[in-house]
Amino acid sequence: MMAPGPLNLITDVPGFLVGNAQDDAIKTGATVLLSDRPFTAGVHVMGGAPGTRETDLLAPDKTVQQVDALVLSGGSAFGLDAASGVADGLRAQGRGFAVGDQRVPIVPAAIVFDLLNGGDKDWPENPYKALGRAALRAASADFALGTAGAGAGATIADLKGGLGSASLRLPSGHMVGALVVVNALGQVTVGEGPHFWAAPFEMNGEYGGLGPAASFDPAVMPVHKGRAGAATTIAIVATDADLTQAEATRMATAAHDGMARAIFPSHTPMDGDLIFAASTGARAISDPVWDPLQLGHGAALCLSRAIARGVFHATDAPGDAFPTWKNRFHPG
Repeated sequence: MMAPGPLNLITDVPGFLVGNAQDDAIKTGATVLLSDRPFTAGVHVMGGAPGTRETDLLAPDKTVQQVDALVLSGGSAFGLDAASGVADGLRAQGRGFAVGDQRVPIVPAAIVFDLLNGGDKDWPENPYKALGRAALRAASADFALGTAGAGAGATIADLKGGLGSASLRLPSGHMVGALVVVNALGQVTVGEGPHFWAAPFEMNGEYGGLGPAASFDPAVMPVHKGRAGAATTIAIVATDADLTQAEATRMATAAHDGMARAIFPSHTPMDGDLIFAASTGARAISDPVWDPLQLGHGAALCLSRAIARGVFHATDAPGDAFPTWKNRFHPG
């Protein structure tokens, strides 16, 4: 039987921590995933407009097989500087890939576009390096969802987006989890109603317990923001299973099923949808066929649930461009 971990967060995967930092005036932020030691990572991109740093080195044929942290950030291209702040903080801790007497932290990153969300973007200098370093300092097993970290300024087609997370223990004993910034071009709910596309995968009423929508018209075009390039959903799926970089990449690829089940539509030419995969390697794979299959399936389930949770937990703030799910469907 599969069930969420005790926190229902990606940090239920032993060894991982998450840190959030945000600027409420700008309506943006950064989120970092890290461990106390380097971990194996892969990536798979499905969207047509990604914004990334150091993702090429995550290919299985590259020299560096492990990373020190993964960063998700708002800010479009400006937000890639959040990874520089994380790298500075890690270097100060003596962490990083050893090259002679130097340490070079390996910090791949991805960004979402949140520059048109009603926040004050007239900053005197790029704020994301400081946000990245603050997120690193805040790293913990427990962290906020919704309007927090890299999801602080996220929006979707017709609602505020947010930062979501979920976890699941598999029949094999492995733990999997997902962390996501939901900033999609498409909808996370069905039509004009409150029901989440991810409703069939909900566990323990974690996003309202409304169940699936009674029906929907597949011929109706989904609502969208109408601003090309003003979208992207970025995520991390993680496990304690002992995966190679190629196997981690395969898990990231399979996890895109979870995005497609929770966002309508997903992977559009205007979204930069991508998923990182991370593995601590703490728990051996006993069945080389079925364990990887379960890991990909479990990661997809966690990601669908995390997407709904990110929108469900979003909170109102002055100047918002969109209402929250709770304000629209359960005001007061």
